[in-house]
Amino acid sequence: MTEQIVWPQKTRELHNHHFDSTIWNDFKFRDDDIIISTYAKSGTTWMQQILSQLIFNGEEGLKVAEMSPWIDLRIPPKAVKLPAVEAQEHRRFVKTHLPVDALVFSPQAKYIYIARDGRDIVWSLYNHHTNATAAWYEALNDTPGRVGPPMGKPPDSIKQYYHDWLDKDGHPCWSFWENVKSWWDIRHLPNVLFVHFAALKADMPGQIRRIAEFVQIPIDETKWDAILEHCSFDYMKQNATLSVPLGGIFWEGGAQTFINKGTNGRWRDVLTAEESQKYEKMAEEQLGEACAHWFATGEVPKSG
Repeated sequence: MTEQIVWPQKTRELHNHHFDSTIWNDFKFRDDDIIISTYAKSGTTWMQQILSQLIFNGEEGLKVAEMSPWIDLRIPPKAVKLPAVEAQEHRRFVKTHLPVDALVFSPQAKYIYIARDGRDIVWSLYNHHTNATAAWYEALNDTPGRVGPPMGKPPDSIKQYYHDWLDKDGHPCWSFWENVKSWWDIRHLPNVLFVHFAALKADMPGQIRRIAEFVQIPIDETKWDAILEHCSFDYMKQNATLSVPLGGIFWEGGAQTFINKGTNGRWRDVLTAEESQKYEKMAEEQLGEACAHWFATGEVPKSG
């Protein structure tokens, strides 16, 4: 007898300077929707680009940021965002940074979760945060609907930013551990795919074929070279205004600042061994050995 699947249920709302999770209560799913999920700064924009290339068969010049909105970002408000998404005629691919229990979960939609070592996330977040313009702070802090404290400015030291992020569980953004745990717990569901940033870096062609199979998009081999070119870091950096929200106006240096380096391990030359191990110890305590290992390396442990 086949074991019945227990699908995730929404149990709470999540609000802060970024989030309005209530939008999912009114989101009208289509059976072929694709939901891209990450904690943040884990390869979300890269995955959006990959899916756009698969859906539109290697087409150039796609306005990916417009096509694939961050649904639970409270700007623009849901009264603006939902009609725009509902009007889309192409296969939809949207993104979220919420934990599973703050989402309405569709058994028919496809969910792709991208993971990255937390230390790499912090380095990318710091670039994102320190280069934010006054307009970014104004949008997050001064527009109607913000719940909780405002988004503050980062410290001058990336080390301090790292320790604050660990000591206050995701500060100044949102909880890292609950996001990771909530998705890790549903990794075995048939409509959930886990992808690791390091695996994309190591074998992008292989990972794109894996993603295409999961979302059931046959690859047109005559367009394969174009797809790979358009998903490369260099191409995305050169065409960043198409991939970054509002063309990058919220960051000093524009969209190319948002798509920064795309590299891992920059923390190795900055953190002491003790500081680095602080993350490793906390990850194992919060996530368990198997999950912590996978998030750090992308390697599936034998005990899985």
